[in-house]
Amino acid sequence: MKQIDNQELLHTFLNQHQISQHFTKDMTPYLNLFFWKKGEHICFEDEPVNHLFFFVQGKAKIYITLKNGKSLLLCFYEDFKLIGDLEIIHSKTSTASVQVIEDAYCIGIHQNIVRKYLLNDILFLQFMCQSLSLELERSSKNSSINLLYPLENRLASYIFATVDYSTEQAPVFKENLTELAELLGASYRHLHRSFETLCQKKILKRQDKGFVIIDVKQLEEMAADLYQ
Repeated sequence: MKQIDNQELLHTFLNQHQISQHFTKDMTPYLNLFFWKKGEHICFEDEPVNHLFFFVQGKAKIYITLKNGKSLLLCFYEDFKLIGDLEIIHSKTSTASVQVIEDAYCIGIHQNIVRKYLLNDILFLQFMCQSLSLELERSSKNSSINLLYPLENRLASYIFATVDYSTEQAPVFKENLTELAELLGASYRHLHRSFETLCQKKILKRQDKGFVIIDVKQLEEMAADLYQ
């Protein structure tokens, strides 16, 4: 994580997402811009969260660690979201880990400032209630996904959300498959069979360093925005 001293970029994000409309008081002097590189964590489960973050650009995956030590994917963030709202209310440690899978920016307000100025701000509280209700809806949906959707669809959704489409070459998916099996709540053998299914459907093609996506449209159709 790196704090960015760029007022122009900060105000660009503020205007783009109309963040100031959620405050009664002008909070601009208390807002800071933060940047994370791909692979870094915004927060870790069961660790303190010192800021309330407005996720304004990039992409991240949210996951929890189960008691058996395995991880389970909850969802992806790739649009405007609040991070740390539940922790602010309950003064608890983070309830999940948030890892950046594409360079990301957040606007942050320190917890002390939030408690001093915003927990009695009706505009902000309305906004936070809306955010929490959406998270509850998302949580309910994603619990059903992990139980009811075939692994092929969940795998397609994960691949579609995490690969880099910015290059002119065909995108390549390459991640640790043992860790991926845990995230998707599957065995390594089941995951391997699902990859083979996607290859047989000519959506993916296996290569030495991973899997080349050869049919992005069909992959997107199978993904169906499951974890969004």
